[in-house]
Order: sequence, then structure tokens, then C-alpha cells
Amino acid sequence: MTQTAKPVTSPHHAPMLEVKDVTVTFGGLNAVDGAELVLGDNELLGFIGPNGAGKTTLMRAIIGMLTPAKGRIILDGQDVSNRRIVERINLGMALAQQIIKPLKDMTLLDNVALAAGGGKLLSPIKAMWHRSRQYEQDVASALLAEVGLAAVIHKYPSELPLGYLKRLEVARALARQPKVLLLDEPLAGLSKKESEEMADLIMGLPRQGRSVILIEHNLAQVRRICKILYVQNNGRPLAFGKTDEVLAKREVQLAYLGKTE
Repeated sequence: MTQTAKPVTSPHHAPMLEVKDVTVTFGGLNAVDGAELVLGDNELLGFIGPNGAGKTTLMRAIIGMLTPAKGRIILDGQDVSNRRIVERINLGMALAQQIIKPLKDMTLLDNVALAAGGGKLLSPIKAMWHRSRQYEQDVASALLAEVGLAAVIHKYPSELPLGYLKRLEVARALARQPKVLLLDEPLAGLSKKESEEMADLIMGLPRQGRSVILIEHNLAQVRRICKILYVQNNGRPLAFGKTDEVLAKREVQLAYLGKTE
């Protein structure tokens, strides 16, 4: 019998995010079934599973793009289960999506400044042009430098390769000053060198007041940078704990790695 994953978090930090028995249903079928995880402050959690495991579905339920049939999502002690996506973002969540859609007619600087200007206003376009626009550009410049794009802040997305656009997506998510940053396969489509550099960047993102969940298929990089790992299979939690211990579990090797012994 497969052992149910047990939530774990560092004893030194109060949970930044708690996912409790979350189930997401499509057409009567459970795409996510009883998901359970706990993310402490200043932590980087790797989230893996085979194709079709429901990883992106759970991520979308956490951010508020999907409504679970049951379960609770708690952000920094506050139940956000019934909050709209814009409210969750304003309370401290951000998602960097796998499919990148920057504003092509804006420079990288203005793309990030637009995100920084969103604040608690419903219209980020209005926020872009209000009186603190210079402050937002300063924030954007600093964030682009943080993700290694200081030399290209005045370039347009169409002028840059995928690796740069992946970093731009992270900068845009960071502009909302999230407590919990969700990264959906940020290494997808990158070369080995680009993947290593992006993984190094991600490893440096957690800090006091900010935690990160990384969905990723690049197991080598996940193993290298994530101390804690959550595994989901067929929509159900399979294992949760220290990365090396989780990857050593037979059920994880059977489900994810395809090993028979």
C-alpha cells in the first residue's frame, strides 16, 4: 500500500502556506485528490510528479485560477480558500507561468514596472501612469538586475532569447512582492547551461518573508537546489519530506522514475 504523504515544515518557521485536503474536480473526476503540503517561511519546495499528475492544476488552485471542490488554502495564517485571484495576489501570492506572455510593445523595464504598479489597484494600466511611476521604474530596474537582466532593461521581449524571457517572468512575479512565489516549470525549453543558471537564480529567491514552490521536470536541478520535495501522482500526494529521503522511496521511484526495484 502506498504511504500517504505527510506535510512537513521547518520547526523554526511558522507556515507561510498550508494546503489542506484540496480536491479539484473536472467532469466528476478528481484532477487533484486530497493534496496536502506545508511551506515554511524562507523555504524552497520542489514539486514533482509524472505528466498528468495534477501539478499545474494544484498550482492554479493555490493561486485562485481554479476553485477546489473541497479543502482549504491558508496564506500566512489567513484562509484564502474563498478569495478571488486578485485578492490572493494582493495578499501575497504570485505565479510565474510556464507559457510566457510579456507585453511585446513594452521594454523589459516597463513590463516589470507595470507589474510593480499594479499594487492594490484593479487596473494596472492606470497604476502604470500614476504619480509614483518613477518609483515603480526604480523597483523594476532593481528586480531586473536581481534576475541578471540589468544590461537589457531597455530591450523589447522580441529581441531576446527564451532564457532572458524566463527571467523576465520571474521579475514580473517578484514585482508584486509575494510571500509565496509559484514557479511553473521555469527551466522548460532551456539548454543545460541556461537551466543551471536559472536554477542558481531560483535557489537565491527565498528569504525571510518570501517562500518559493518550484514545479519542475528537471529532476537533476530540483535535487540540487531544493531541500524539501513534494511528489504528486495521479492527483494524489505521494511523498513529502527531505529531498534525498523522498527520492529514495520505492513508491516515488516506481511512479516518477519508472524503476521496478
